[in-house]
Amino acid sequence: MPLQPQALGALLHENLTLHSALCRREAGAFQQAIQSGDEVVVACTQERRLFAELGQQTEGAVSPIRFVNIRETGGWSRDARQATPKIAALLAAARLPEPDPVSTVTFKSAGRVLIIGALDAAERAAALLADVLDVTIFTTGPGNAGGAQERRYPVLGGTLTSLTGWLGAFELAWQADNPIDLDLCTRCNACVQACPDNAIGLDYQVDMAACGAHRSCVKVCQVAGAIDFQRLPARHADRFDLVLDLRAGTATPTFMQHALPQGYFRWDGQDMAALLRLRELVGEFDKPKFFAYQQKLCAHSRNTALGCNACVDICSAEAIRSDKGRQRVVVNPHLCVGCGACTTVCPTGAMTYAYPRASDQGLKIRTLLSTYATAGGKEAVLLLHSQEHGEALVQELGRAARLGLAQGVPARVLPMALWHTASTGLELWLASVAYGAHQVVVLVTGEEAPQYLDGLQAQMETAQAILHGLGYTGTHLQLLRARTAMDLDALLQGLGQTRPSVPAVPARFAVSPEKRSTLEMALSHLLEQAPLPVAARPEAIALPASGALLGSVTVDKDRCTLCLSCVGACPSSALQDNPQAPQLRFIEQNCVQCGLCATTCPEDALALVPRLLLTPQRGQARVLHDMQPYACIRCSKPFGTLKAIEAMLGKLAGHAMFQGEALERLKMCSDCRVIDLYSSQNEQKVTRL
Repeated sequence: MPLQPQALGALLHENLTLHSALCRREAGAFQQAIQSGDEVVVACTQERRLFAELGQQTEGAVSPIRFVNIRETGGWSRDARQATPKIAALLAAARLPEPDPVSTVTFKSAGRVLIIGALDAAERAAALLADVLDVTIFTTGPGNAGGAQERRYPVLGGTLTSLTGWLGAFELAWQADNPIDLDLCTRCNACVQACPDNAIGLDYQVDMAACGAHRSCVKVCQVAGAIDFQRLPARHADRFDLVLDLRAGTATPTFMQHALPQGYFRWDGQDMAALLRLRELVGEFDKPKFFAYQQKLCAHSRNTALGCNACVDICSAEAIRSDKGRQRVVVNPHLCVGCGACTTVCPTGAMTYAYPRASDQGLKIRTLLSTYATAGGKEAVLLLHSQEHGEALVQELGRAARLGLAQGVPARVLPMALWHTASTGLELWLASVAYGAHQVVVLVTGEEAPQYLDGLQAQMETAQAILHGLGYTGTHLQLLRARTAMDLDALLQGLGQTRPSVPAVPARFAVSPEKRSTLEMALSHLLEQAPLPVAARPEAIALPASGALLGSVTVDKDRCTLCLSCVGACPSSALQDNPQAPQLRFIEQNCVQCGLCATTCPEDALALVPRLLLTPQRGQARVLHDMQPYACIRCSKPFGTLKAIEAMLGKLAGHAMFQGEALERLKMCSDCRVIDLYSSQNEQKVTRL
């Protein structure tokens, strides 16, 4: 792997020494470095464990240690000699401070595991777990061999009605509706032998569809008394810490969502890794609380009317539910897997990614791109991948390139690991292009839920429409779908066929914790540096309806009565009234296209228009609709709009409660209405009754 320590040191503003056996005979240099107190970056992840152990054994070692892979990601490729700018960028990003800690979610498991499946398979699995876990079996049939003669584990039977929960808090509900009580059954097999219909299997449950009601089984079970066809079904519930489901591929599993709850495992009888992970889940465990939610920014609902439902629809863990009554969504932190898809599709920034924060991700992206450009790198491609499957694929590609079987990761491609590929979206991608990235590509490997890919693709189409509308040519955003290292190699080499245009001057802004702020700063810079001259730019860029976070609202003036219910429903203050006159005003920059205004409007007079307005009026209030005020017939004070009062009079004119003076009273302001009511001689008063 060709390295240029002097050039790298100059770029990183420090003296670098080249080591070829740092984990072996040159280990003393590592020990000396970690005694200095300065941050130490080790550009090797293969020996991470060895270096960590060496650090623990070194007296006076106080330096924080970070690791970065520059070998598979850059040094092992066909164009490794041109990879110095990329290696400098990777080293610079590795020196960034760790993200601030966040609150955690705690799971507590006492090791009580429920195994669901055929009795023979369940007992075989139980034998592999019983030495460390407290096993209970829920039988769904005898299987091929039936249960063992020795009853070593509690066995439940009947109809499973529900299973909910997560690690340490699974709730099982079932109905004991079989004539054989498994608690009383001694497995003597007398009933199996006596049944003329072969309706009793070695799971010791009666198949009621095959039973001929001979009741021979009841006669031979009189001593144990385990069989009673007159027993009423009984409902039961119990709690478990872990669940092992053996029904995958043969029946409908209990949990249908893509991201399964922590502590729930499906086992096909072959993959021993699942059982090994299950055995380790006894004790107390913490995970970061990956999200932060601000209800005041949420566009989910107003007055029970549903607006934005993006986070609920995209969550693959079913961790988010609607609470329209309280105008919010509710996230179960124990079910959340930290994919960040909800934060990506949230139009307002009410749901934000907490670990790492958007500002931390933005700082890393800016550091990668700015260091790469300073080192002389050209046409940077930012490759976003997951830290598990995606990173493994990148490393496999590097090893294949080392063996001459592949091209490897190109020198202009900067890999960046994410907790999950769904955790970044429109605002960070556009910010990356503003920083100078010619392309932002997201590697997906098949581990992602289908709705994640749809959401990412929709946002990419929106971002690309904006860039094309501003005159930036080429394809800047792309999903790379790869299952193997060879797939990835071909896709990365194909990126070199296009040369997208980017801003002439890279942006210098920092990514904000607020999503809309970051989006506006990115748009502002891209607009300022847009290749299209001002005279040639369109007034607005049309955006796809799916995934659009920007846009306008149109009003059907013939239908609108200026009731202003839309103003009260708007969560982002895009729609506003005028206290001095009957007007509906609109600030397009604030609109998040949630649709609450259109849903709330009683006249169906509003419609959404996904677009990006390029004129200065985008941030200014403009009048969508105004109307002549209606004056009180008694005092002449304006109190409504002419159209609204006329519509009300037309609807109530035939009502028995609004005839004569009562109808005229509707034409008065609230003060005059009360005065007229009490001064009228024709009105029946309570005091006269």
